[in-house]
Amino acid sequence: MINLTRIVAVVDDDESVRRALKSLLHSVGVEADIFLSGEAFLGSLSSAPAGRPACVIADFQMSGIDGLELQRRPAPTGMPIIFITGHDDPAVREKALATGAASYLKKASNDAELIRSVEKALELRKLP
Repeated sequence: MINLTRIVAVVDDDESVRRALKSLLHSVGVEADIFLSGEAFLGSLSSAPAGRPACVIADFQMSGIDGLELQRRPAPTGMPIIFITGHDDPAVREKALATGAASYLKKASNDAELIRSVEKALELRKLP
């Protein structure tokens, strides 16, 4: 089971997706901070460096900062990123995973698959 003290950031420009992910994470004992854009999420990192999330679940295709750019920017912190997308392109999936994404899931994935990805990402975060 997932550790209750872990916080996951959810970054998606769709309010219904943000709410659904927050509810799903809460149902398994994970606190979620939600952000409507990559810019809002990155701003939170600079304003509260001590309160960084254990991992990020981010929409891959957002206006403004897209998923790959979001992944590139917090990369020095070692923060695992799980991408969710409505448009699964195998070449994009390969690039995201090759550049360090913890997971790359279609938005239609089942809840258990997303929870397994979060558990895996949280375990990766514990490694030195």
